[in-house]
Amino acid sequence: MTAVDQGPVPPDVGRFFADSPAGLDVYRAAERIASSFGPMEVRVGKSQVSFRRRRGFAYLWRPGAYVKSTVPVVLSVALPAEDPSPRFKQVAHPSPAIWMHHLEITDSSQVDGEVAGWLRRAWDHAG
Repeated sequence: MTAVDQGPVPPDVGRFFADSPAGLDVYRAAERIASSFGPMEVRVGKSQVSFRRRRGFAYLWRPGAYVKSTVPVVLSVALPAEDPSPRFKQVAHPSPAIWMHHLEITDSSQVDGEVAGWLRRAWDHAG
């Protein structure tokens, strides 16, 4: 596993990932990429951490809180069209303009260039 050192995280993000160092590393990697595109907001709820512009475009959640799972974090990316990548565990179509792509991530090294491309498309679409 690759640790992503980005300094301190907001306290509510730290609490959300308190018992998941791998999840926190994934958050740091995803946040570093997404914030490089321009302004965005990070919101922490009871069940997920979301990245938002006018709308939410990416969500990190811990599947082990809901089902038996060894996966530390799922990154869900809201794209304007379905992406056929086999990396996605599941793709849902919750509204006419959004395809939600769920990616199981076991460590921050998996937040790579391909993920950065998906985050960029989602960030652009969340305008």
